[in-house]
Amino acid sequence: MLVLPAELTHVQAEVCLQMLLQAARAQGQSQVLVDGAALTRFDSSALAVLLACRRECIADGKGFAVRALPPRLRELAGLYGVLDLLPDPAAPHAVVLAAA
Repeated sequence: MLVLPAELTHVQAEVCLQMLLQAARAQGQSQVLVDGAALTRFDSSALAVLLACRRECIADGKGFAVRALPPRLRELAGLYGVLDLLPDPAAPHAVVLAAA
């Protein structure tokens, strides 16, 4: 499982994305699960990081899911119309996206 940091704003976005991608590639599993429970300070860059990570995982043929996103970030994803791209495996009827 990959873990988001406590703070993920524009300042940390590029470094965080590179660390997530490196860890996702190194874990060698077919499913990448990102844990957002520690995330307390963020801006819309957090969504950009998650979406970029998702895109790379799917390009590598891996499933992608995010658990425990803070409610405000989940709401922001809904407002931007990207919430369905960040499925929570604990949610009822969640579909974990993978390459076709």
